[in-house]
Amino acid sequence: MGLLSEKVALVTGGSRGIGAAIVRKFAAEGANVAFTYRSSAEKALAIQKELEDMGVKAEAIQSDAADYGQAEALIKQVVENFGKIDILINNAGITKDTLMLRMNEEQWDQVIDVNLKSVFNLTKHALRPMLKNRSGSIINMSSVVGVFGNAGQANYAASKAGIIGFTKSIAKEVGSRSIRCNAIAPGFIETEMTEVLDDKTKEGFLTNIPLKRLGKGDEVANACVFLGSDMSTYVSGQVLSVCGALNT
Repeated sequence: MGLLSEKVALVTGGSRGIGAAIVRKFAAEGANVAFTYRSSAEKALAIQKELEDMGVKAEAIQSDAADYGQAEALIKQVVENFGKIDILINNAGITKDTLMLRMNEEQWDQVIDVNLKSVFNLTKHALRPMLKNRSGSIINMSSVVGVFGNAGQANYAASKAGIIGFTKSIAKEVGSRSIRCNAIAPGFIETEMTEVLDDKTKEGFLTNIPLKRLGKGDEVANACVFLGSDMSTYVSGQVLSVCGALNT
């Protein structure tokens, strides 16, 4: 049996990058998985088929996590189709990088809405079924940038730092109902976004990473498995860095 056998997980932004690694890893560990995507239906449905071939129930759902009403409808749909939600992974995120003097209001608002407001939206609505079951694990995807900041990413850093404060507050609010809330702070991870970076930029990253390599999506997914499984039943309100000792 897998570490997540018979559990139901919902992953936002699960059709690419770290999110896709998470849904695949969760299915491999026996979880039934619902995941969201915003645009590429063909890619999302291909991942759904891949998960189903592993022998679990899976559903790709088009939904905008930054939209409060869509988030509410999403939670209702998952509970209706899967019967419950054991694990919520708030993974949806974007970047709109530029220096503060050049940053406009739209670039600020978009990043805050997708990265931070979405975490409020999904957590708000997922708590009701979790409170009813008196159990649940909420995992919020932050970033090492939310811990130490980064020039040209004030909007992104603010959103990811906000996630950390939100995580710790929710852990204190609902801990008495056996609901846990933790954050993961990835460092530089190999994704579609890092593939477009030039070698000089990548070398600059590696200079500051003690392990001297970029991380892999599976390594973040492994941390999610730990926080979603019964191995971490006394872990809540924490920030787990998966960064090759960058944040040390």
